[in-house]
Amino acid sequence: MAQLCLHVWFLTLTLTNFVISGVYSSATFTMLNKCDFTVWPGILSNAGTAQLSTTGFSLQKGESRIIDAPSSWGGRFWGRTHCTEDSTGKFSCLTADCGSGKIECSGNGAAPPATLAEFTLDGDAGMDFYDVSLVDGYNVPMLVVPQGGSGVNCTATGCAADLNGACPSDLRVTSSDGEYVACKSACLAFGKEQYCCNGAYSTPDACKPSSYSQVFKSACPRAYSYAYDDKTSTFTCAGADYIITFCPSPNTSQKSSSELQNGGSEDNNNSSLINNTIVYEGASHVSGAPSTNTHLFSSHAIAGYGSVAVVVTAWRLCQFF
Repeated sequence: MAQLCLHVWFLTLTLTNFVISGVYSSATFTMLNKCDFTVWPGILSNAGTAQLSTTGFSLQKGESRIIDAPSSWGGRFWGRTHCTEDSTGKFSCLTADCGSGKIECSGNGAAPPATLAEFTLDGDAGMDFYDVSLVDGYNVPMLVVPQGGSGVNCTATGCAADLNGACPSDLRVTSSDGEYVACKSACLAFGKEQYCCNGAYSTPDACKPSSYSQVFKSACPRAYSYAYDDKTSTFTCAGADYIITFCPSPNTSQKSSSELQNGGSEDNNNSSLINNTIVYEGASHVSGAPSTNTHLFSSHAIAGYGSVAVVVTAWRLCQFF
């Protein structure tokens, strides 16, 4: 009987460790605004994943905010610009607006054009998958830098270039006072299948880079420039936290921990970001669909406490034999 109790103890302890590791394994996202203007970050969680503590907020110049994400979280971040509130209290933004009428996006995605940072935590083989995508167009420079993670492809990605100024005239979005505020994708501007990678162009073999997507790729080699731009735009890390910077300085952005350990050059690192994820969800993504699983993390936490109770109960029962 003593041997049986030992087996019970081992199995229940293993179960507890498994559950608790799923609860507490997480990442933190530090959002930093280095722009000379206010940015209003928006956040959208993927369907079936837990909601984060916020879906939208304001970042003044130089401000930062830390957001905790639970294990296996997936979603996207973006920056809204030129935002105002009218006399009725309705909040709206000239670029990347989420249409909620409030600072919180509340399950709505970004209206293109918008620079997107996309994440899936604890994916295949326990790796985080992430990218910066310009497939929905561009509105603000963005850099993603992993901190403390590991992996052969665990490095910074993003687009530090000012594509609003370099945007082709037929893709350009202009404010009422003539300022260039965003750059459309060719898909958004023209709606043609060869640009949107749908219809007869819905496969990687059929949908090739266009002259317009090449403008994005040339300026930002590691960012997604069109729907099938996976090979140079998908990055993976294990056990990392992430810094997401709006308007990173081209020569002063932060390096990943692996680059610091390897003595990487900041200038070289940022040069590659200016002149690489997850398969892009853009055209098929339903931005207005909120996640229905809002209690995922707390449910796992309850399960964790329940497993602890099982271990204690099993041990006490064994004492009677």
